[in-house]
Amino acid sequence: MFDAAVRPLIDPPLARLADRLIAAGFSANAVTLIGFAVGMLAVPALAAGWYLIAVLLILLNRVADGIDGAIARRQGPTELGGYLDILCDFIFYAAVPLGFALARPENGAAAAFLIFSFVGTGSSFLAYAAIASKRGLESARHGPKSIFYLGGLTEGTETILCFVAMCLFPVSFPTLAYLFGALCWITTAFRALTTWRLLTRG
Repeated sequence: MFDAAVRPLIDPPLARLADRLIAAGFSANAVTLIGFAVGMLAVPALAAGWYLIAVLLILLNRVADGIDGAIARRQGPTELGGYLDILCDFIFYAAVPLGFALARPENGAAAAFLIFSFVGTGSSFLAYAAIASKRGLESARHGPKSIFYLGGLTEGTETILCFVAMCLFPVSFPTLAYLFGALCWITTAFRALTTWRLLTRG
């Protein structure tokens, strides 16, 4: 919901960081994989109860996710880059609730529900993107993307804000997970309705 609004604020500093990394010889794919590795370290950090370290790792992962896109826009996007970006993002998003489940067994049901909800948003997102690609649909609302980006209530910005809140208030993880999971299902329903309308009107 907020991704398009925050892009004008975050794109300039990300572009400057991208220029420096390009000068140092980094590719977009390298930044994607490094950011993914850093983000996955949040899982053992969460499991150990090191929530402030975890939130730092989560934020570094998201910064890397923004920088790899900025580098790709300068060097030219590739299909491999788009694939790695989506793959790493979806695994990372599911890994964070797993970390909270490992931290406290009582978080297990809420973590499972949140991951279940992410399957809904992720599958509805990718299914629409596949159809949009087949039909030659494009959208620049969220900036240049390797695949069609269909928004909703729970986009990247909202997800990261939720993860940060969970790390800062870990006792509230179940409440936040159930609430955000419910919002994910609203997003999934919206995307399903959008796809239905696209396909039924020919």
